Order: sequence, then structure tokens, then C-alpha cells
Amino acid sequence: MAASSPQWAQTATWRLALSDEAATAMLAIELAHWLRPGDLVTLSGELGAGKTAFARALIRSLTGDADLEVPSPTFTLMQIYDATDFPIVHADFYRIRAPSELDELGWDEASEGALVLVEWPERAAGRLEADRLDVRLALDPAQDAGFRTATLTGTGRFASRLDIARAIHNVLAQSGFADAERQFMQGDASTRAYEKLVKPDGTTAVLMIAPPRADGPPIRFGKSYGTLAHLAENIRPYVAIDKGLRAEGFSAPEIYAADLDVGIAVIEDFGNAGVTEAGAIIPERYAESVALLARLHHLSLPDTLPIDEENTYRIPPYDVDALSIETELLVDWYAPHVAKASLTSGAKASFVNLWRHALREVVSGPQTWTLRDFHSPNILWLAERQGSARVGLIDFQDCVLGHPAYDVVSLLQDARVDVPPEVELKLLGHYAQLRRIADATFDMAAFARAYAVLGAQRATKILGIFARLDKRDHKPQYLVHLPRIEENLAKDLAHPLLSGLKGWYETHLPQILKRGA
Repeated sequence: MAASSPQWAQTATWRLALSDEAATAMLAIELAHWLRPGDLVTLSGELGAGKTAFARALIRSLTGDADLEVPSPTFTLMQIYDATDFPIVHADFYRIRAPSELDELGWDEASEGALVLVEWPERAAGRLEADRLDVRLALDPAQDAGFRTATLTGTGRFASRLDIARAIHNVLAQSGFADAERQFMQGDASTRAYEKLVKPDGTTAVLMIAPPRADGPPIRFGKSYGTLAHLAENIRPYVAIDKGLRAEGFSAPEIYAADLDVGIAVIEDFGNAGVTEAGAIIPERYAESVALLARLHHLSLPDTLPIDEENTYRIPPYDVDALSIETELLVDWYAPHVAKASLTSGAKASFVNLWRHALREVVSGPQTWTLRDFHSPNILWLAERQGSARVGLIDFQDCVLGHPAYDVVSLLQDARVDVPPEVELKLLGHYAQLRRIADATFDMAAFARAYAVLGAQRATKILGIFARLDKRDHKPQYLVHLPRIEENLAKDLAHPLLSGLKGWYETHLPQILKRGA
């Protein structure tokens, strides 16, 4: 697929043999997982090739009705069905003599906002979009009557989606989960998607769909935000860090099979028991999570890890540029959200300079694997295991080499759940005690300074992220957490080391300090 080609010229092809009608139906069910309203699927092949049977399996899967009557639309020309969230138009143009006849059918009105399946699409000439998925079925006289070959061609925006579908098919087969039922799992703020896989015998796994991240526009030094912040560009960092954590005895998911190029993996299912319950933390589980961090931070860890037998991954540093660019999310997204106006260029410049100065001691301090998203949504509880192995780690692809205080404050100043101040202090003391037992030279005073600085940095960043999720990504559900994050930020800014930054917030975003008063 040439990057320089116009979108409509991009194509991807997937060919596979279907041994019987059941295999043809299974392919339709696979495709149903990624089809959505506005998509066009054309069904090609000679008479009797199985186009209507394929459409029937697809429609039944999308409607959730395994017994739904789906007759051939050869004589009616068009049938309309209701899926869960959108209509499905199933058309057969075999009897169309001229594309103009579609107007008499009310084609444009019926197909708007629908998933459209068209048999004999060539009869419509130029009335159908070039941007489509074509499924061509063919008989083979040398094979049994139920045998088909299928050639799937994705054009335009379907090209990358077909590559993902093909990779999922292959990875499921490699992992032994080809026959598993696929159940959507609730997503979060990231662009990754997850599905729970359930085999007929009850065995489960998780399908992770994490295609390479598209790089954004350059914003500084000719680099994008993702590059400056050292965000994972593909699934390879996840695989490398996963292997590194497991090698040290931590509970990261076993990877059963993966496609590193497309970004697909089938991984161990850790279940859904977390470290919170009914919106409140479970203190003993938080204590074990703190103990895990103390153990991790005492280890001498490599900065380069194997991905596979031939390739390695070097963990990037959590340097001043990365930490600083994250704080700027506040001036770009949160400030306009609460003040309804943009800050002046002078205010922004002062903000950046103050933060870069505050971060100097942090980046020159001790360095360790900073998992970066070590907080309640990403920690699962594995009760059947022992010690810190009970803490299941699932989100670490953005791991960097940073100060150990970052993950501790990420957990104890959780953006999504209240950690009472007295509990935060107790758990912080628990961490310090474990560090001192392992290393008598552990400097708690320096750690406390870094804790305050990185707590303020992280709260600043998340305020910007959650405001961006609302404004840009239309996910307002994250705004409910802003008061908690503002309180944490105000608490961290009270540290004498951050007096200059506190003055900036008092001047330009005083509501944050009022929240923490």
C-alpha cells in the first residue's frame, strides 16, 4: 500500500479457502465485528457462489438474531433490517437494467447512515462508492459442493481495516482461540480496543487491537507531541516491557500470539477484579500495589529489552522535554475549558519556563522503569497468586526511564477514585519503609520533593487530557473527575519547591487553588 497514493487508490487483499458453509458463515461473523454504519460491502461472484448465504450470516450476526429470515432480495431488489444501532440495507442489483433505476427505489435515502450490502454491484455502474469492501466468492469444481474461495479486497479506508481483520484471523488461529466467542470490553481513554475471547470450554483470553499510532503534526523541534512525550508508536514496546516484567516475576499478561506489524495480540485474561470497589479503594490491595512498586524500584533494571529473537527495544527517558510537553496540555485544553479564553503568549511562555526549572532535580535523580499509567483502572487483582504477584499489570506500553516517585503518586493521587489524605500518607510511609529495608541509603526527603513535583506535573497533564477528551474526542464522562484532580494539584503546589508555579496558577487559574483550599 503506497503511502503516496490517494486514499481511494489504497487497497489490501485477503484470500482464504472456506471448507464448507459453516466456514463461510464464520467469515461473515468475523467481518461483522468491524463493520459499521456508512460502510459499503459489495458481494461478487457467479450465480450460486453463496453471496446471499454470506449476507444472511452477516445480517444475523449484526442483528443478534440467529433465526432471522433473510431471503434473497433478487425480486424485491432491496430489504432493510435493524441492527442494534443502525439499519442494514441488503440489495441485489441482478435485475437492474440501468443505474437510474436506483432513484425509483429511493436508494440514496434508504442507504444513508446504513450498512449497505450489495450483490451484483457491477450493475450499478458508477453509483456506488469506490471506497468499499468487496467479497468475491468462487466455487471450485474440484472440491466438495460446500467449498468456496473468498477474495476480500479493501479499497480506500477499508484497506487498513482489512489488514487488521486478516491479522486478527491469523493471530486467533495461532493462539488456539479461532473458535472463541468475541465479546466487546469497555474501552477507556486510549485508542486501543479490547475484546474478551471465550472458547466453548470456557477458557478465556483477551484480544488486544493496537494498530500503529498515526504520528501527529510537528509542534516543537520538528517533532510531534507523541514523539516528544515518548508515547508508544506500535505494539512492540508493550511486548518488550511485558517480557521484561514477567522475567522479573511480576504479573504481566502472557502473550499467546501477536502480529507486531499490524498490532494485534491475544493475551492472558486477568479477569475483572480490581483494587477498588463501589467507587472506593480497597486499602489492602493498594498496599500490595505500593509494595510492588517498592520492589520494582529496588531492582537494577536494563534499559534495553528483547522484543523477539532478532529485535530489541530501548526504553526512552522521561526527560524534561517529555515532562514539559505534557504539562502544556493544561494551557492548550484545560485553560480554555474553564476560563473560556486562551492564555496570552507571555503567560504560556512563563508557564513553560517555570515547569522546566521545577523538573530539573527530578530528571537528575534516580531512574527506574516508570510504567506511567499505574493507577486503579490498570491494576487487576489476582487473588489466587501470592505477594506482589497478586497485582496484575495491564497497561505499560508507554513505560519510560523516570523517577520512581511518578508511579507512586500516580497510584496514591488516583485521578478516578478518592484516596483519603490519611490513607495516602500511610501508604506513602509504607513505601518508604519498604525502600529503607531494602536500601538504608534511601533518601525520603528527596523522594518527597519529587513526589510533590511529579504529582503536580501529572495532575496538570491529566486536567489537559480530560478537557481534550471532552472537547476533541466527545467524551465528556471524564469531566466528572476534574474536581478531584484539581484538589490534588492544589495540594502538591503547596510544597515550597513549587512556590513559583503556585504563583502562576494563582494568577491565571485561581479556581484550582480555591478548590484545594
